[in-house]
Amino acid sequence: MEWIRDRGLSLRMFVTMFLLALVYLAFLTVLYAYGVGYMGLIIFAGGFLFLQYYFSDKIVLLASSARIVDEREAPELYAMVRELSTNAGLPMPRVAIVETPVPNAFATGRNPKNAVVAVTTGLLRTLNAEEIKAVIGHELSHIKNRDVAVITIASFLSTVAWFVMRWAMFAGMFGGRRDNASANIIIFIVSVVVWLVSFLLIRALSRYREYSADLGSAYLTRNPNALISALKKISGRMERVRPEYLKEAEGLNAFYIIPAISRESILSLFSTHPPIEKRIERLQRISAQLGIY
Repeated sequence: MEWIRDRGLSLRMFVTMFLLALVYLAFLTVLYAYGVGYMGLIIFAGGFLFLQYYFSDKIVLLASSARIVDEREAPELYAMVRELSTNAGLPMPRVAIVETPVPNAFATGRNPKNAVVAVTTGLLRTLNAEEIKAVIGHELSHIKNRDVAVITIASFLSTVAWFVMRWAMFAGMFGGRRDNASANIIIFIVSVVVWLVSFLLIRALSRYREYSADLGSAYLTRNPNALISALKKISGRMERVRPEYLKEAEGLNAFYIIPAISRESILSLFSTHPPIEKRIERLQRISAQLGIY
C-alpha cells in the first residue's frame, strides 16, 4: 500500500523548528549581552535532551508502567500491529500493555526501528476489534510521520528556556548583588516570553499531528468510521473514569490518542489535542472521499 504523506505536517514541523531556532538564537543573544554564563545551562539541557531522545521509549514506558508483551501473551493485538506495520512499510514495533482503566493508547521511540506501540487494558475492554485496529493505525502513523522525534527535539528548546527562567528567578531572589538585579529581571522576562512562545508553537504542532495521524489511520485501515467510533467511545468512557486514574495519566497526554484530563487540571487550557468534534468532522470528510458511508 502506498503511504499518504501529509505535506501539511511536514511543512508545519519544518516551520516550527525554524521559528524555534530563530527565537532561541535571539534568546541566547540576549543572555550573552547580559553576561550570562549560559554554556553550563546549555550543556545541562543538552544532556537532558540526549537522555530524553535516546531513552524516550524507556522513559515513557516506565512513567506509564507499561509492560512489553510477546506474541503468546497478546496474539490478536500482535496480529493487528503486524498487519498495519506491514501496510505502512514499518518494521514491527514492540507491543506493550498498560494496566489502567483509562482507555487510551500511545506510540513512542526515537525512530521506527526503536518504536513501541502501547494500549491500555481500559482500551481493550472498551473497543471492539475494528476500533482497536483503527487506534493502532493512528499510533503507527505517528511513527511513520516521525513526529514523536520532532516533538522531543522541540521540547528541548523549551526546556532550555525553562531552566534559564528558573535560574533567573532564583538569582533575582538570592543573588545578593543589587547591580545585577535589573539584568536578572530582564533575563527572567525574556526567558518567560521565549518559553511561552515555544510552548504555544509546540502545542500547535502537537494538535495538527493528531489530525495527520487520524488521516494515516483512515488510509491504513480503509475504515475511518471505526476510528470515529473509537474516538467517541474513548472520550465518553473517559468521563466515567475515576479522577485519580486520570491524574496519574496526565503527564503523558502529549502521547495519548485522547488526553486524559481531570476537571481540576489546568492542562485543559493548553491542549495537546484538537477537539474531538473537529477530528470527527475531518474523518467524516475522509470517509466520503473514500466512498465509505
